[in-house]
Amino acid sequence: MSIVRVTGFTVSADGFGAGPRQDLTHPLGVRGQELMEWAFATEAWRRQHGQTGGERGVDSAMAEQWLGRVGAWIMGRNMFGPIRGPWRGEEWRGWWGEEPPYHAPVFVLTHHARPPLAMKGGTEFRFVVDGIASALTQAQEAAKGRDVGIAGGVATLQQYLRAQVVDEAHIALRPILLGAGERLWDGLDLSALGYECVAGLAGERAYHLILRRRGSPAWAAPRWWAT
Repeated sequence: MSIVRVTGFTVSADGFGAGPRQDLTHPLGVRGQELMEWAFATEAWRRQHGQTGGERGVDSAMAEQWLGRVGAWIMGRNMFGPIRGPWRGEEWRGWWGEEPPYHAPVFVLTHHARPPLAMKGGTEFRFVVDGIASALTQAQEAAKGRDVGIAGGVATLQQYLRAQVVDEAHIALRPILLGAGERLWDGLDLSALGYECVAGLAGERAYHLILRRRGSPAWAAPRWWAT
């Protein structure tokens, strides 16, 4: 069953999904890297990024669910890079080096056209200038029956939640206080939008929340996190 899912999007205890002042030194904003420390330590994350070692446990098992389930991704332009306004040539190729960890088509929401960017390992960044609905349609076609992953950042996830097209969201809650940045929950009434929190699991460095949208293809699906 193909669904639209959010995989491991992380927020601080005070609700921030990114820190302030994103730049080349701070891809997730100032102190934003602290959000992802739960994933960086896991065996699953390290394997996905071509590394060895890492911890096993609940956090790793949750990160493992990302692997092999998603056939296409959607992300906002700010997640792709810190460049603002028209593209200044094509020298910026993302944060992840020549072989990004997605290994699938990635549809980048932007107001400025750019040719597709093919990378090693099967990742191809495709730049979408006509909105979130178009990006979702293209991603569903490219996924070929596998899931579509909404990678982030905050503004992109908010748009898809408001559009009521996210079937399932795995939100990792980190026990840290950022104090500033981009708040995920601002302006969102998830209950009114049809979402329910159907599970919570305590990991080693994060608490994992599973949200599902009532009536969606995921609503009555097996609880993969309990296996």
